[in-house]
Amino acid sequence: MAGLTRTAGAFAVTPHKISVCILLQLYAPSAQMSLPFPFSSISQHNRLGLYLLSLTKSCDDIFEPKLEDLINQLREVGEDMDAWLTDHLTNRFSSLTSPDDLLNFFNDMRGILGSLDSGAAQDDQIILDPNSNLGMFVRRCILAFNLLSFEGVCHLFTSIEVYCREAHSSSAQYDESNDNLESLIQHDQMDMEKYIMDKATEEIELQKNASGRVPFHLHTPEALFKVTEGLLVTRKEKSRTNTKKAEATQLACASSSTVDDTLVDESLFLRTNYQIQGFLMEQADAIETHGSSLSSSSIESFLQKLQNLAPELHRVHFLRYLNKLHSDDYFAALENLLRYFDYSAGTEGFDLVLPSTGCSMYGRYEIALLCLGMMHFRFGHPNLALEVLTEAVRVSQQHSNDTCLAYTLAAMSNLLSEMGIASTTSVLGSSYSPVTSTASLLSVQQRVYILLKESLRRADTLKLRRLVASNHLAMAKFELMHVQRPLLSFGPKASVRHKTCPVSVCKEIRLGAHLLSDFSAESSTMTIDGSLSSVWLKDLQKPWGQPVFSQESGSRKSSTFFQFCDHLVSIPGSVSQIIGASYLLRATSWELYGSAPMARINTLVYATLFGDSSSSSDAELAYLKLIQHLALYKGYKDAFAALKIAEEKFLTVSKSKILLLKLQLLHEHALHRGNLKLAQRMCNELGGLASTTMGVDMELKVEASLREARTLLAAKQYSQAANVAHSLFCTCHKFNLQIEKASVLLLLAEIHKKSGNAVLGLPYALASISFCQSFNLDLLKASATLTLAELWLGLGSNHAKRALDLLHGAFPMILGHGGLELRARAYVFEANCYLSDPSFSVSTDFDTVLDSLRQASEELQALEYHELAAEAFYLMAMVYDKVGQLEEREEAATLFKKHITALENPQDEEPKNMA
Repeated sequence: MAGLTRTAGAFAVTPHKISVCILLQLYAPSAQMSLPFPFSSISQHNRLGLYLLSLTKSCDDIFEPKLEDLINQLREVGEDMDAWLTDHLTNRFSSLTSPDDLLNFFNDMRGILGSLDSGAAQDDQIILDPNSNLGMFVRRCILAFNLLSFEGVCHLFTSIEVYCREAHSSSAQYDESNDNLESLIQHDQMDMEKYIMDKATEEIELQKNASGRVPFHLHTPEALFKVTEGLLVTRKEKSRTNTKKAEATQLACASSSTVDDTLVDESLFLRTNYQIQGFLMEQADAIETHGSSLSSSSIESFLQKLQNLAPELHRVHFLRYLNKLHSDDYFAALENLLRYFDYSAGTEGFDLVLPSTGCSMYGRYEIALLCLGMMHFRFGHPNLALEVLTEAVRVSQQHSNDTCLAYTLAAMSNLLSEMGIASTTSVLGSSYSPVTSTASLLSVQQRVYILLKESLRRADTLKLRRLVASNHLAMAKFELMHVQRPLLSFGPKASVRHKTCPVSVCKEIRLGAHLLSDFSAESSTMTIDGSLSSVWLKDLQKPWGQPVFSQESGSRKSSTFFQFCDHLVSIPGSVSQIIGASYLLRATSWELYGSAPMARINTLVYATLFGDSSSSSDAELAYLKLIQHLALYKGYKDAFAALKIAEEKFLTVSKSKILLLKLQLLHEHALHRGNLKLAQRMCNELGGLASTTMGVDMELKVEASLREARTLLAAKQYSQAANVAHSLFCTCHKFNLQIEKASVLLLLAEIHKKSGNAVLGLPYALASISFCQSFNLDLLKASATLTLAELWLGLGSNHAKRALDLLHGAFPMILGHGGLELRARAYVFEANCYLSDPSFSVSTDFDTVLDSLRQASEELQALEYHELAAEAFYLMAMVYDKVGQLEEREEAATLFKKHITALENPQDEEPKNMA
């Protein structure tokens, strides 16, 4: 409202805020007020307090509820005292007969605030702490009212009349209280509304003639409401035609989907700049959360209209930058990012703390460099991103902007961890002093460790809790993937322990999850939580059934109670995402350590508790882990069924995790069925998704090369498979991908085993076991031990006992945590060891061999692994033949022939579930 706002972004008194103040007088009446205490229990009083706390937190929302909506919410909250609350609210409004009554009202509001040095309060009087959330809201309202001019007070009074008149005319539930509301309509004779609107129009015209444009805080809401309403209609039409985007679209419009009724009357309130900023921040969170699943064209159309309405609202450029960033439009994203910082110098609503020294003359150049570096990082330009971030470090040091420096160091460590950069001496050696001193001696991993430690120290000093939590998770990932070595690893006291420490990983993850308890201490200049707390208010419109505490029986409804408690504390979305990421990191660590149940439990915890608030990328990762678990432990039928559901939920755009998982499952399934053409095609598609830039998409490139080597191995092209695996090992060594090196060494051992060169395969298997021991990769170590045992058996039957001892040593890990394929391999190899041992008598102990083969055959048929299943049935037929069970022998021989025929004549079609 123009008359209620002295400066853009200021806290303005509105009729809705006056309603909240009236309810606060009921919650904590002053000593001068003689109001009866209507609450029958302490819980009812606390419930009203929680409701008021949510109202005060949502006071800066772009849309404010009408009086009718507020009364409906009071009926949900007040239970048996709702009539008393609504009657007092309407009666209090009816007592405001002139602007002077507003002055008396806010003078009375001072009586509900206490002071630390006042001891005259009565024993049973409820006093609000001035520093509490409710007390701060009251103080802000009093201050905003005192800053109003006489015209502003008159305008506020007129707005109250319109506020009450609308509720009287639209709600049939107020027919019985017409006598109270008629007194509000009697003041139409003052005709203050016409006077104030004429005054506002005159002020707009004067400023328009002086500056050539209309100031944003004086814009009428009609055009803005039309833009917002058009966006809602567009998204609703989109959701009808494309069910894949329905859920993400509803989440993106959460801030405005429940306020359709407020769009009807377009002449109630004007919106402050601060409220518009909060709305835009909600949209930015939606874009960053759901990414490419949102409709880029509809968002761009809405932002273009909003920019035309308010050219001075520079944050629109930043939203257009985010929209183009997630749409993979490099040039448009770069253009909008430069426009944002050129027009606003990055000072409009950016969530970073200003440096301690006065450097406003420099603008936000270092923050612009940080954003530009992260943009290059996302588009796959690692060297350019590292150069820009290095410059951001220099400028941050020059301007003493410690906050930006902490974020930049974290971004650089993330860049060096994710991208494959073999050397940074030419780029990083001249800007950051802790690295410069030993630049020629440090590896990339050691620099990452130093950057993480320094960013963590600075973030902890500046009380940047979210950055501290993110750095702890990054440190846990670093501890998981790298063996820490001292910077000076020589001398008599040099450490000889070259292993990762799972305890350190667990400790860092726990420290990152502690953010939930102290996120409120974040020293940020702009924290918008009105939309977060308003979620609880919007849920009041839904039917709850029975009240929280049944007054008749005194029993507690558990489901309703937990639904109520779920919204008592509003957690920012960024905090929820960080805590959810800690559970995904837990799942990843348990996967590497070899505990499939723990990995699955942590993934399910994430999907259950943080699925709604997580980003689309993290949600895809959770689905990917669960589908991979199904493929490994249940077979491809269940995995492809779950994958079909995931494809309907997420958009399978280029390089999406769901698309990559689909190609991996199809490749694995084709290899098991012996369809080498389909496997090669899937492998080529997987490799084609990787970027051609050196060091970009390293994980995808390693995965594609591994599968290419396995395809060549299945085709019995051993020399080509060995060349691909050797080249991949050199790449992993160059970019220090230690865990991948263990898998490549195991693949080389498999190649030499199947080519008949068991002696050449032994060193590779032993080297893979050594890597697994260094990184605590227990399940991969068990698989490497199985391969080592197979190599020993390949040297001759006289090594059967040694091979069997190795297998039995790895059996607990394989049978307890291994997948279907690994367990089946172990069972078949155990039968081979028994049959190859000259001292083993098949006729006396044939059940031992048959039990292993039966277990293997069941699991291999679920996988459709024809080659290994044929071997199992072949051995089974041999055992039956030796013990004279002819019928069982013929049955096993028939199944052997079936699998051989299927292996020699593979089907080209994809699984039915993927059709």
